[in-house]
Amino acid sequence: MNANNNEVVALHGEGRLVGCSSDEEPGAKTTIFSQNVIPNQLVSNRSSEFIHRYFPLTTLESWNDWKWQLRNALTSIEDLKKIMNLTEKEIMAINNLKGRLPLRITPYFASLIYDSKPGHPLRRNVIPVVEELIETSSEQSDPLHEKSFSPVKGIVHRYPDRVLFTVTQICSNYCRYCTRSHSVGKLDKLGRQDFERAFNYIASHKEVRDVLISGGDPLTLRDETLDYILSNIRSISHVEIVRIGTRIPVVLPQRVTDGLISVLRKYHPLFISLHFSHPSEITEECAKACNKLADGGFPLGSQTVLLKGINDNVATMKELMHKLLMIRVRPYYLYQCDLIPGSGHFRTAVAKGLEIIKGLRGFTSGYAVPTFVVDAPGGGGKIPLLPNYVVEHNDEHIVLRNYKGVLCEYPEK
Repeated sequence: MNANNNEVVALHGEGRLVGCSSDEEPGAKTTIFSQNVIPNQLVSNRSSEFIHRYFPLTTLESWNDWKWQLRNALTSIEDLKKIMNLTEKEIMAINNLKGRLPLRITPYFASLIYDSKPGHPLRRNVIPVVEELIETSSEQSDPLHEKSFSPVKGIVHRYPDRVLFTVTQICSNYCRYCTRSHSVGKLDKLGRQDFERAFNYIASHKEVRDVLISGGDPLTLRDETLDYILSNIRSISHVEIVRIGTRIPVVLPQRVTDGLISVLRKYHPLFISLHFSHPSEITEECAKACNKLADGGFPLGSQTVLLKGINDNVATMKELMHKLLMIRVRPYYLYQCDLIPGSGHFRTAVAKGLEIIKGLRGFTSGYAVPTFVVDAPGGGGKIPLLPNYVVEHNDEHIVLRNYKGVLCEYPEK
């Protein structure tokens, strides 16, 4: 694979760039960087080896440009075959993705899996397998019924005092268990009138004090677009906090630039919800991106989906939570995998999540224990679950079982 050839094709071809679903995506009009300057930017040894093998004519400057990463995303079976050996299950799945969640992997994330075995947790995150084509009767394209709670395009208003604002359907990587697999990757963009209607909806609902900006991934948008969205939301007096949901530090850490920090910093209090699934995602580049966001004053929280064969054991989950705290990310939610079509091979029993929480609580710092939740099918919202610590409860006392299994009594009078 020759990245420079990809760039030439992209810039002089038929108007559509490598790795882009649309000419309007970020990076679509980015020019080629000079090949003469090598900046002082972080590139791990692993990424350096990957660049040397598969992008030999690409400079570190280009590699560290997030728009270059988007332009050169791997989006086809031909792209993947150039860097790795695919299994029959993977080939069959990729050849049958029409109408389903598309394939997209940044070169950076590809550098983490190109020499992996088929069962590798990071590989399973992004490369489809044939089990994804198998659907069960309990699965739905929109299991949380977000469309039913959408009064205007882009807005989901399920909870009384907060709204979800999906500002894009584009991600830099498509996770195969995505709860919005019915919509992400599609070119159903929000136009300026859609944005204005969404702003007007939030402004007219004074009970809304919290806006979660999500997608897709909002940080695939240009700084100018983010500035436009955030400034309009911040101008609404009753909005107290704004949150951004993103996986960018994990799959495209190059996006966390000084320019991005400058834009986001104008809109405090601004919280950032990240998504991690496995400790191997926390690389040097990822850690640098998270620390940069934390230095910008943004509280960082992590949401993790419980996934069979990827993180469904206490040891892996504990390692992930500890590594998150080391890069200043607070574990927030552990989600039961949603009932999206083809997700059966990812889903565990709910009991597995309870087992993991039981294995964390008391055996590590409280900060390292997320809240285990089921996002109820049909739009019931997030329901927290805990192991059964209550043995007996009456008017006189409550008997509790601690993390060691020891019974403790507390008086009610």
